[in-house]
Amino acid sequence: MTTPNFEIILANVNRHIHLDRTEVDYFLSLLQYKTFKKKEFILRPSEICRTENFIIRGCTKTYTLTELGAEHIVMFGVEDWWIGDLYSFLSQTPSTYYIEALENTEILQISKADLDTLYARVPKFERFFRILLQNAFIAQQKRIQQTLALTAEERYLDFVQKYPSLEQRLSQKQVAAYLGITPVFLSMLRKRLTQR
Repeated sequence: MTTPNFEIILANVNRHIHLDRTEVDYFLSLLQYKTFKKKEFILRPSEICRTENFIIRGCTKTYTLTELGAEHIVMFGVEDWWIGDLYSFLSQTPSTYYIEALENTEILQISKADLDTLYARVPKFERFFRILLQNAFIAQQKRIQQTLALTAEERYLDFVQKYPSLEQRLSQKQVAAYLGITPVFLSMLRKRLTQR
């Protein structure tokens, strides 16, 4: 079995809280290492999101499907990002999202029960996950505001500026589904921007 690289998650945690060796060891003991092949689902609608998931390697998309089968991508996840359906995780109710691996992906997972135990044993983790929750809420609010207020071109330019290396890992169809436009329109938009 492959030994996971814990350095990336420890660096992520250390951005907000400092852990001593005992706390590090306890935190790592609660994590489960999982791999997902490209196109494999981490979560499906009607399943309960039972873990918070940290990406060590790979890329994921979180999305919903319309009745006609059109994808609405809510977010992508890459190395050093936490992913999951927070509402489903916190309420332990069925999810409305698909989370799918776009590449072979390695994840470290922590269950809700283990996270609650972690809060009790190492209270500074409450601060860490509160900061993650705040950041996720701010990102969601910005995304809603941009969807309502920005043109397709402005949304695309913001996406490229915010995630410069991500676009190369995604298909045109996936980027379009995230921006809420058609792949044909995205192609025309890119062409127009390169001609400026």
